[in-house]
Amino acid sequence: MRIAMIGAGYVGLVSGACFAEFGNEVSVMDTDAGKIAALNGGRMPIYEPGLDRLVAENVADRRLSFTTDLAAAVAGADAVFLAVGTPSRRGDGHADLSFVFAAAEQVARALSQPAVIVTKSTVPVGTGRRVQEIVRRARPDLAIEVASNPEFLREGSAIGDFMRPDRVVIGAESDRALAVLKRLYRPLYLIETPVLATSLETAELIKYAANAFLATKITFINEIADLCEKVGADVHDVARGMGLDGRIGRKFLHPGPGYGGSCFPKDTLALARTAQDAGSPLRLVETTIAVNEARKAAMAERILAACGGSVAGKRIAVLGLTFKPETDDMREAPSLVVLPRLVAEGAEVVAYDPEGMAHAREMLPAATRFAASALDAAAGADALVLLTEWNEFRALSPERLAAAMKGRVVLDLRNVWDPAAMRAAGFDYRSIGRP
Repeated sequence: MRIAMIGAGYVGLVSGACFAEFGNEVSVMDTDAGKIAALNGGRMPIYEPGLDRLVAENVADRRLSFTTDLAAAVAGADAVFLAVGTPSRRGDGHADLSFVFAAAEQVARALSQPAVIVTKSTVPVGTGRRVQEIVRRARPDLAIEVASNPEFLREGSAIGDFMRPDRVVIGAESDRALAVLKRLYRPLYLIETPVLATSLETAELIKYAANAFLATKITFINEIADLCEKVGADVHDVARGMGLDGRIGRKFLHPGPGYGGSCFPKDTLALARTAQDAGSPLRLVETTIAVNEARKAAMAERILAACGGSVAGKRIAVLGLTFKPETDDMREAPSLVVLPRLVAEGAEVVAYDPEGMAHAREMLPAATRFAASALDAAAGADALVLLTEWNEFRALSPERLAAAMKGRVVLDLRNVWDPAAMRAAGFDYRSIGRP
């Protein structure tokens, strides 16, 4: 089959490469000429494990190509996926759908044959109906179907999530649209992946509901971690005891400094606004948003308290800047709240992240310094803060950290290190939700 993917961002690039791996001919189109030039030169605009190899192999096999020419991308396409951005709209928190609607109209006008336009971007309920109206107005002469196919890709493990998903959700209300998408996903059907066919509205809501539930689960265990600290319990044992219940499950029960990234913050906010407009407010989701934002600020307060109430004139080493490991994504990362507060309080902040420092330089205060390695960041530090649980940090020897640092305060906000080993090395070690 021939596919056009509109948008070479995280979702579009990963999805396009994976569809090509399924044996389809995929053209990825983006208006950013610099990004397309980089991709045609074999350079990835994002860090995602394995993506460079997957793209290179499918380009070499002539199944995957990149272009800025919309007409060329959609020529002969059986399906055109819209994978453009849906950021939070400034001022009210609703998803900004201007890119989706513009892309839908442009694709409809560029098509010369019947096709299915598929919304891959995360969009609020009702977007598919609006896209249908736009397409019909633009091309009343052409049989263009509209479908929804939300993505469930986790940054850092996106290729595996696409190739071995828990489920595929298809919002389609015509036999033709459903048949096209089922044919595209046939390789997953052969490995017995559940394929759920629904209405447009149901598919759109599944995506938002799933993200909001996971965000709530993270926020719940973070609050339980705070309670554990007050009563002398261990949050990891609590989480294990909860997770062994099949009705709850163990995933997303890991305490930390709050969720971030490109999905949970904007999707929970957009869902809350949609529910308010529909007259059916989601109080649990609204509270999750508020608690998560407060938690990021509370992490800075923890650091100040551990340093005796003030960080003025102190050197603070920060390990990990991205919102999670195995990505260079800095969007809504706790570091964007914590580090500016430390700098404002007079700290000398020296940070290191394996993949995120290029973006971090653009987003963090100019006074932030960046180190070449974890141990370089720790050298001479009065205190050390771990914000992101990259595997290379797990392997750091407490003795080597102690030898590099001047002070002995360590705040492990991801519970990566063994408390006994850290204390044996002489550290004033503090973690989340552990006595």
